[in-house]
Amino acid sequence: MCVAHDPGIRQRDIAVAVGITERAAHRILSQLVDEGYVLRERRGRRNQYEVQRHLPLRDPMVSERKLADLLALVASRDSATL
Repeated sequence: MCVAHDPGIRQRDIAVAVGITERAAHRILSQLVDEGYVLRERRGRRNQYEVQRHLPLRDPMVSERKLADLLALVASRDSATL
C-alpha cells in the first residue's frame, strides 16, 4: 500500500508507516521486486517503484483476482475507517 500510494517512498518511511524495522521493510520490498510484483528503478540517489497491479495474486484460492483488486479493497477499507 505504501508503494502504491507513493512510488518514491523511502524504505525508512515504509518501516515507520507499517511499524516494522527498516531491515524488515527492505527484505519485504526486495521479495516483492524479486517476485515481479514491484519494479524498482534507480533515479539518482533514490529508488522509484512501480506496483504491477495487473498481476494475479499468488494464493491458488484467489488466483483469478489481480493485485489491483486487493489494493482497492484495502484502500476502501482504510478510507471507511477515517
